[in-house]
Order: sequence, then structure tokens, then C-alpha cells
Amino acid sequence: MVDWQLRLIVDRGVPEAPRLTPAGERILTAASTLFYAQGIRTVGVDAIADAAEVTKKTLYDRFGSKDRLIAAYLEQRNREWHAFLDAQLADRRPSTPAEVILALFEALTDWLAGSRNGCGFINASVELAAPDHPAMPVIVGQKQWLRSEFEAQARAARLADPPELADRLLLLHEGALVSYRVAAMERAPEVAARAAADLLASWPRARRSDG
Repeated sequence: MVDWQLRLIVDRGVPEAPRLTPAGERILTAASTLFYAQGIRTVGVDAIADAAEVTKKTLYDRFGSKDRLIAAYLEQRNREWHAFLDAQLADRRPSTPAEVILALFEALTDWLAGSRNGCGFINASVELAAPDHPAMPVIVGQKQWLRSEFEAQARAARLADPPELADRLLLLHEGALVSYRVAAMERAPEVAARAAADLLASWPRARRSDG
């Protein structure tokens, strides 16, 4: 029997954290806190520099521009998200591909605990309308990875039409995030997890000839 415990299939493509000076670390920490709590566009470099106890010149020396700092914030958040998923899988110990999918849903409840601000990537995508913004590849990549992981797990479970199932699972997952943030639907992650479980239980299995 294949051991599916802790296994995520798709390459996550998450770069290692950059080596920053102590000042650079303070800037990134301050920016991450302020961007998530108050919004990217409403937070200026003056506020970030003040919170990090550095000058604006130091901020620009370390990151080049506010846009690059935004990208660094989302890259760091993506690393934190994947580290969180690894910890969640270690705790939940899924033993089948379907259980891995459900663990990805169940992780949302703990990830969102204590915050009403929802998904930092969705929030950023709303604020950063320009498709060529340096942060957009991070945002798009994070969502594309999750859909690809759903598809890979569905394929491993020998469920029919993995791409279609992955699309539906992603809509449930992301819909829960938006509903939690915008509609103040506090139990949206739990509802989405139950809906995903129902979907997986009723989804047809692939025929042997489907490969």
C-alpha cells in the first residue's frame, strides 16, 4: 500500500527566504504586519520605515521600491503558508489522497483563527490591478499551485476527470476565504470542508482505461 502520509505531490516552487540584514528583517516584518492589517495601498513607506525604526533611504536601499517590498511580503507569506501546511499535515496524518485534499481544507480554520482579514493573496490581488506588478506572479502562483495539488491528488485517488474536480475544489476553497472576509461568514472554512467531503464522496471513480 502506498503511504500517503504527509505527501504533497506538486512542486511548490517556493524560493528560500532571502538573506536580509537586521534592518531588512525589521522592514519586512513591519511591512507584513501593516499590509495585512491595513491594506497595501493605504500603508505608505513612511509608516513602514517608522514601524521598523529605519529611514526611508534604508528601506529603498534594501528593497528598491514599495512594489518590490510588496512582492517580498507575499513571498514571505507564501513560505509561511507552506510551512503551516506541513505542520497541519504532520498533525492530521492523512493516509489517502482524498484525506490530503480534505486536510488542505481543514487547515483553513486554523490559518484564519484570530483574524478577520482573510486571505492576504486575495486581498492583494484586489488592490494590485496591474498585471505586470512584481507581486502578481506570487499571487497567481500560490493559487495555481493549490489547484494543481487538488488535481494531482484527485488523479492519485483515481477519481474521474481530475481537472474538473480540481476546478470545483478550488472554487470551494477560495469561496470560503472570500465569504469569511467579505460576508463575515465565520464558519465558512468548516462549511467548505464539509462540502469538499461531500463532493469527494459522490465523485465517480476513473475507469481503468482512463489511465
